[in-house]
Amino acid sequence: MMISSRDTKKLQAILDRIADTMSTASERGRVANYIPELANVSNDHFGLAVVPVDGETLISGDADILFSIQSISKVFTLTLALEKYGSTIWDRVGREPSGDPFNSIVQLELEHGVPRNPFINAGAIVVADLLVEGRSPQQAIAEILSFCHGLAADAEIGIDQDVARSEERTGFRNVALASFMRAEDNIRSPVGHPLDVYFHHCAIAMSCRQLATAGRYLAASGDVHGDATKRISMACVRRINAVMMTCGHYDASGEFAFRVGLPGKSGIGGGILGIVPGVASIAAWSPGLNVKGSSVLASRAFEELAKATGWSVFAAPRRS
Repeated sequence: MMISSRDTKKLQAILDRIADTMSTASERGRVANYIPELANVSNDHFGLAVVPVDGETLISGDADILFSIQSISKVFTLTLALEKYGSTIWDRVGREPSGDPFNSIVQLELEHGVPRNPFINAGAIVVADLLVEGRSPQQAIAEILSFCHGLAADAEIGIDQDVARSEERTGFRNVALASFMRAEDNIRSPVGHPLDVYFHHCAIAMSCRQLATAGRYLAASGDVHGDATKRISMACVRRINAVMMTCGHYDASGEFAFRVGLPGKSGIGGGILGIVPGVASIAAWSPGLNVKGSSVLASRAFEELAKATGWSVFAAPRRS
């Protein structure tokens, strides 16, 4: 869907209005502190970017400041795994909402080491195990980073090594999840290998502009900037968007679907990636989180944007 120049002006005005509102918001949530490096980020930031399938990128606020994308990176690792292994990945990880916190071990024990979906921590560690199979963690990490470079059309995207080290020093629950799954034979590599991959891909740093650009393929039926050699299969895109809709905000996914009506993926760095199929990719960021681990202001921004534009997978597009 082409966004016309007239619509572009209207959309830019909407983004600017949302950014202005968020800049004066008093309730901003609390910055994640269980990864020490994230606790150092100022809670004053708010950024918003929209990358249309056809049309110019629109930004407002702090859309060019880098932040740790954290669990949003799981969208990209899941895409890689689906393109490599196809539907066989579902033998090792489910695709149902968890209803529990993203780092819960209780459900994993009840279900014999098979994570409920690939976006909770245990599921993403299984995906990392698939990607590291038969090679070193460094090779798998390099492939993930190169994949993100291609999606975002930006080779400057990198890993925040301070955040990665901070995650490694404090990630004891993730070590426990991986060790339990190894005991159930759902981690096949030495436990440290998928954890190394996981800690590093969660520490990828992007801006809202870069993140929305990287997510564009999910709105554009798998097209990656017109490069046929990088195209993602439509079957993969459909699966990713579906899992984002049902599981992208953990035990708050239903609330996001109700209030926003778009596939989305949150991260404890304060970012949210959202997809309007056939129209645009959206990224919003503000570091302060709610009790469910999603950004307070980014969630509000998505809700206001959906109301202002009529964008929703549950309604027909609004006519101009």
